[in-house]
Amino acid sequence: MPSLLSLYRKILFGRKPGWDQKPLPNIYVQASNVIASPEKIRQYAEVCGFDFDGSILPPTYLYVWAFRLHATIFTHKAVTFPLLGMIHLKNSISAFRPVHADENLTVQCELTDSRHTDSGLEFDLVSKVFVADELVWQALSTYLYRIESTGRRTRPPKASAMAWENVQQWRLTEDLGRRYAKASGDYNLIHLHPLLSKRFGFERVLAHGMWSKARALSQLMPHIGERAFQVDVEFKLPVFMPSEVTFAFESIDNGKSFEMRDAKGRRPHLHGSVTYL
Repeated sequence: MPSLLSLYRKILFGRKPGWDQKPLPNIYVQASNVIASPEKIRQYAEVCGFDFDGSILPPTYLYVWAFRLHATIFTHKAVTFPLLGMIHLKNSISAFRPVHADENLTVQCELTDSRHTDSGLEFDLVSKVFVADELVWQALSTYLYRIESTGRRTRPPKASAMAWENVQQWRLTEDLGRRYAKASGDYNLIHLHPLLSKRFGFERVLAHGMWSKARALSQLMPHIGERAFQVDVEFKLPVFMPSEVTFAFESIDNGKSFEMRDAKGRRPHLHGSVTYL
């Protein structure tokens, strides 16, 4: 597996001119003989709220490996725009069976599609994890390289119509981004310290989007058990820290619907659903 620290050096200090108005090519990368570290899994489970039994991986932990290959693709010469100009719009994960911590994995990632939208260039990364020839896990991540357009105003997202009952309230400390980075290896500067995030235009440090997804999923795992499932999320408003957020879910046909909102339960940070396969 490539080192994210070395990749981030390329991402942060390499010079890229910006999108050249061309569709992105298909780019494929693979890492074989990947074995997770029990210590890192425990760190990840603790910071994301999973109950790790020492055997079965939290389903979102495999995204830690997939993101290293995403970052490898981001540094490809055909990607002419910088990572710091990108936004993670949505993410879908399919877990076909529980994956054990001692299993030998092959991780694949491919940039499969790109399209020009009113907001900029959207593109998809498909990640797959195999144990021998068995596909055990798959993810689809959609990113946006934003291109500012004059005269266009973006409407703030609205909370869904789901029943906002049995609400949990979570306190997010300012060091959450650093603790998640230590567990995941994702040391994007906007998540680490206010002095660093301010350099990129943010008054406070931001929570990792995939932390939000993992934290939400950890609350649903008692209902999922060892069933095969798919969890889809859309990232709405950024989560600044320190702060308080609220979380709730409700039953839907063949699964659960859930949302993370601000402390007052009005503005959505993340909306998602779990469906059983």
